[in-house]
Amino acid sequence: MITAQGLTKTYGQKTAVDGITFTVEPGRVTGFLGPNGAGKSTTMRMILGLDRPSAGSVTVNGHRYADSPAPLREVGALLEARALHPGRSARDHLRWLAVSNRIPAARVDEVLDLVGLDAVAGQRVGKFSLGMGQRLGIAVALLGDPPVVVLDEPVNGLDPEGIRWVRTLARQLAAEGRTVFVSSHLMSEMALTADHLVVIGRGTVLADCSMSEFIADHAASYVRVQSPQRGEVADLLRRQGLDVDVHDEELRVQGLDAAAIGELVGTSGLLLHELTLVRSSLEDAFMTLTADSVEYSAHEMAPTSAGIAR
Repeated sequence: MITAQGLTKTYGQKTAVDGITFTVEPGRVTGFLGPNGAGKSTTMRMILGLDRPSAGSVTVNGHRYADSPAPLREVGALLEARALHPGRSARDHLRWLAVSNRIPAARVDEVLDLVGLDAVAGQRVGKFSLGMGQRLGIAVALLGDPPVVVLDEPVNGLDPEGIRWVRTLARQLAAEGRTVFVSSHLMSEMALTADHLVVIGRGTVLADCSMSEFIADHAASYVRVQSPQRGEVADLLRRQGLDVDVHDEELRVQGLDAAAIGELVGTSGLLLHELTLVRSSLEDAFMTLTADSVEYSAHEMAPTSAGIAR
């Protein structure tokens, strides 16, 4: 279990993390989300004792990570996959970490096989691709068979098969009763991986709840309605007290399910060409909640009469 209480980190006049409190419980995958600059990496560094909190505290299984006599056997972490000596082989990189934490040498080959690097274990890691480096970083995190696993952007550089493997691995670790804390900017992947979410923005906690609660609270589902009699259908639905939004060629309706809308329009003698339930996504909910917490926001370019040069 990871417990943060009033955790704060300041750098001069800038507050990166501002009094956040949350708990990462075992037996589930907890997703850690936030826009760039929200304080996610700083928080993870404080969990691992790499940054000292300015105020508050963070403990792992009841004590500070820095107080653990064999850290890799208590917490497995991936923060920066390329933080390794480029001249060492993957096997040698894992061997010296195993020795320093009193981990049996046999575990090295076990994790190399687990992450799919057994065939290249003798190669120098400086020649590894980004994806291979990520796999080696995950191997380091799993080396001590730890009860707590912290992964920062673990799918960076991975192909679709690798992304799916990380998702399955995270869920398997949680099913074994471990504490799994994962950050990612890939909302579609996080939606398939996490059971619980901690969302921060500008250094403060914006949400701490289950995935389903988060989506329900911050993004609404609607029924997409298309009809050649769009105006008449819209008037009919509004008279029933429904929320109807005209969007391009479709109506977006809230307040009644698709079947009931279809029956209502049909009995009124009006035509329907489409009736589809559009479910809210994690990305929709995240964008809604963090709209005021984005540090850097891009804008669309205005079209020009000259068009785009080819």
